[in-house]
Amino acid sequence: MTSLDVDAVRTFVMVADLQSFTRAAAALGSTQATVSVKLRRLEEKLGARLIERTPRRVHLSAKGAAFLPAARDFLAAHERAMAEFSAAPCRLALGFVDHVAGPELSVLLAQLHAHDPSLALSMKIDTSYLLEEAFDRGELDAVIVHREGDSREGKALSRTHYGWFASPAFEWQRGTPLRLALLSTVCSCPDRLRAIEVLDREGIAWDEAFVGGGGTAVNIAVSAGFAVSALAHRVVPPGLVEVGRKLGLPAIPPSEVVLHSHTLSPRARGALNMLSTAFREYNLLAG
Repeated sequence: MTSLDVDAVRTFVMVADLQSFTRAAAALGSTQATVSVKLRRLEEKLGARLIERTPRRVHLSAKGAAFLPAARDFLAAHERAMAEFSAAPCRLALGFVDHVAGPELSVLLAQLHAHDPSLALSMKIDTSYLLEEAFDRGELDAVIVHREGDSREGKALSRTHYGWFASPAFEWQRGTPLRLALLSTVCSCPDRLRAIEVLDREGIAWDEAFVGGGGTAVNIAVSAGFAVSALAHRVVPPGLVEVGRKLGLPAIPPSEVVLHSHTLSPRARGALNMLSTAFREYNLLAG
């Protein structure tokens, strides 16, 4: 009777989710050669090719696609069995900066759940400043935030690019203060400071026409044609347009997105590696 190796099945699922041997190896903290060996041994045991690999693409074979749901069930059953002998469930408290938590976040969470269905995940979406405070207090195990002149070490994941966005109906007459929609100063948001600094540097007068307590409120004001705002390209609401060149506004420098984490259990670390690897790949594709 053929028995399945848990690590080999987990490797197969990771390759299937990330569609890359290289990214799967990074997420598993392994090497591409080890991933290839584990997958080949699994295929030999099952007597079928699970992954089709070409120089440009990695995708599931018909047998692989059929096996994937069973593989996920197998891993979930294994984790449930192991949990019976664990003093406490595996938990991961994660913070995500609001302008980075883009439309793919739901996909990333679905992949994370598929990777480890029994993981107890809590998530907080806020500004970098507030997330880092919570991280320093030990309330969060890991945070994905902007690096803003911070000397602390962190794993670079991507870069966020910004632009000036407004409703197509928005108008501004040069010589009058530019109407801005900004986050409240209470938020201590680097995005607010970044927008103000470039305008002040260029000598462009501005007026705080709308102040919101969160990104959703600011987006509403901009969509209504009330003001212009500096927004990350990847989270711009539908219907807004980039108006920086049209209005002669200065370019906004990008910011680096980094991961900070405390010491984690192997399971939590594996889940975080999977999530950060997938996040980096989504950003590469978006960029």
